[in-house]
Amino acid sequence: MEPVIGAVPRTHSARTPPGRPGRFSFDYDPNRWTVPWDAWGRLFAEAKKDIGVLVYAGLFLADDAGIVRMFAEKAAAGVRVRILLGDPDSPEVARRGTDEGIDEAMAAKIHNALVLYRPLLGRENVAIRLHRTVLYTSIYRGDDQLLVNTHVYGTPAANAPVLHLRKVPGGNMVATYLASFERVWEQARPVES
Repeated sequence: MEPVIGAVPRTHSARTPPGRPGRFSFDYDPNRWTVPWDAWGRLFAEAKKDIGVLVYAGLFLADDAGIVRMFAEKAAAGVRVRILLGDPDSPEVARRGTDEGIDEAMAAKIHNALVLYRPLLGRENVAIRLHRTVLYTSIYRGDDQLLVNTHVYGTPAANAPVLHLRKVPGGNMVATYLASFERVWEQARPVES
């Protein structure tokens, strides 16, 4: 399994590789803020079984009404949607806020994301949980494709690298990240509607 990124000059567009309809890759080494917005949308729009988000706040997604609406529509169509946010009262979130230089703003971002995700609470096939985990990466899942946002000490997640990974026969990188997601999910507490 290899990341689907290359090291050519940055652009703000994604392309579909020849012979791979519905797939996307980057023609540059992306940081999260440079990943084309349509790449995030396609990751989730193409999901037929599972959408997963593992972040501390991920406010950039929650703040997009179109993404929140897509999560609701996907859930109504039978896709399992699971969102893991950091517990805003946890020492892990406080530490990440300090490390990024935004202190208590990290917890405030999580509270904001919870408000924005409120329309999803109580819907069939949607679950939101709060975790108390030290994250080394944020994971965004659409079935067997992932966008993995690495966490770099002292650097906001938006400025850190993102890898686009696809499950391939014999590969184990996607399986490793999915197992990590599941471990955090099992330890997290549900957000009640």
